[in-house]
Amino acid sequence: MPPARLLYGLTLAGYFGTLVVLTARFAWLYPPEKTPVALVLLLVVGPLLLPLRGLLHARRYTISWSCFLALLYFIHGVLEAWHTAPTRILGMLEVLFTVMWFVGAIAYIQATKQQST
Repeated sequence: MPPARLLYGLTLAGYFGTLVVLTARFAWLYPPEKTPVALVLLLVVGPLLLPLRGLLHARRYTISWSCFLALLYFIHGVLEAWHTAPTRILGMLEVLFTVMWFVGAIAYIQATKQQST
């Protein structure tokens, strides 16, 4: 099994990749036409900011519950990948980053289980 630092880095890479892809998609690349951009960013990107502090401090509890959030964004990415061509690539990137986030978080929790008990 890879060392915990590598798995933690994978978790953060997936998390920040998801954050960047969603922010870029809704703020610059394909902003919504009928809804204010700030409202969409608040509703879509806002929940990503909830686990930020705990993830940066490598808190196992925060990393473990952030997996639920990663699954929600995975579903969002699959739905975006199903749409028309302009957002398909961004949806696939979101799926890739959320899988990195989820797998890295689960493996990190498993790798650091012996240290916490």
